[in-house]
Amino acid sequence: MTVTKKERNLGIDWGTFYKTVIGLVVPMALQNLINVGVTAADVVMLGAVGETALSGASLAGQVQYIMTLFLFGLTSGATVLTAQYWGKGDRDTIEKILGMTVKAAVAVTALFTVAALMIPQYLMMIFTSDPAVIAEGIKYLRIVAFTYLMIGVTQAYLYVMRSVERVVVATVVYLCSLICNIIMNSIFIFGLFGLPAMGVSGAALGTLCARILEVILTAGYARIFNKEIKLRPKYILHTDRRLFRDFMMYALPVVANEVMWGLGTAANTAVLGHLGSAAVAANSVAQVARQLATVVSFGLSSAAAIYLGKTIGEKKLEHARAYAKRFILLSIVMGVLGGLVILAASAPAAAALSLTDTAKGYLRIMFFVMSYFVVGQAFNTTMVVGIFRSGGDTRFGLILDVSTMWGCSILFGFIAAFVFKLSVPIVYVILMSDEIIKIPITLWRYRSYKWLRDVTRSEVREPDF
Repeated sequence: MTVTKKERNLGIDWGTFYKTVIGLVVPMALQNLINVGVTAADVVMLGAVGETALSGASLAGQVQYIMTLFLFGLTSGATVLTAQYWGKGDRDTIEKILGMTVKAAVAVTALFTVAALMIPQYLMMIFTSDPAVIAEGIKYLRIVAFTYLMIGVTQAYLYVMRSVERVVVATVVYLCSLICNIIMNSIFIFGLFGLPAMGVSGAALGTLCARILEVILTAGYARIFNKEIKLRPKYILHTDRRLFRDFMMYALPVVANEVMWGLGTAANTAVLGHLGSAAVAANSVAQVARQLATVVSFGLSSAAAIYLGKTIGEKKLEHARAYAKRFILLSIVMGVLGGLVILAASAPAAAALSLTDTAKGYLRIMFFVMSYFVVGQAFNTTMVVGIFRSGGDTRFGLILDVSTMWGCSILFGFIAAFVFKLSVPIVYVILMSDEIIKIPITLWRYRSYKWLRDVTRSEVREPDF
């Protein structure tokens, strides 16, 4: 990439920049890949069991998906602060933010746990009206609900560690979890070693075992190996008011942004869910393919948030502008490569899974749509989640997603499906149009440089409530 005269005058060592970015992106891309692998393991194994089991687990997984969006919003909001305080060298404040994040994550996951255990049938009815699919989803929810609190604690801790450039620990934890999940899924779903074949319940039980392992490994790291940033009980129980206001100022828009985006994705799934199990099954596979194709792009966006946040905390605003430009170029490259991966995987995916001919037809079309969708998503995610949030610009993403998803793609997709009764492929193209609509808007926001701000305080008091 060409280095401009202005960038040369800043004295930036681009070799060090790329080395550091790769050191951040690779472990986080592996984490994303591993997390997708957990979902993919369920899809592949349950796809061999049957379309109904696959659809039930996929739709039940939307409950956890929405919950993790709350968690991702909280941890991303925390990253806005922790990355900048990391650049400033204020470890004590980072520990306070960690305590607040863990406490908030426990509160959120407790609510989802109660809902999944008490009203699983009503949760499933949001996404489908097929009684057989609902019954399979209920089996899955009643077991997997016990993993929610564990997910909250581990994700809050590991994501804050990522924001202070401790990224490898999460990779190790999630890799061990994936291996455990695959092994236990195989045993419980298909009834290996003399056990009864449990189908969708076996997939949930395998996930539970994997989450227990995550908690054990994370607790071991926090207790034994991490000497720099501690999870202190006093910062979980007591919170500094000014820091809490900062946390809420930047975290709440991110939480709302992620939830509205996630609800939009769930709404897409719900629309397709009412168009038949073939559409649901095909979409569940297409979504896994999208997630696999964007693991590097999402890792890049997280690296941008961390790297730029630290740079802003160091008061190097001109450097941050130069770095942001490079992150954008890298996002386009990663998006195009992801789209090519999806196109290449279309035929093998259709041949490998036990789907009906109708579902396979939908799958080929959905893979083509996803091939250009991921290019827009890579660009927009690096902008909104990486660049804008690194400087505390968290409200813009909320406005963007509400307007483009709910005001455009979902609205018109709903009308196309239920008013004009258009075909599944046409409805799908409309539902997946939001990332393309966002591109010129995010580019305009980037060029305004309103996102480039230092949000740290000169001092943070001891806990007072």
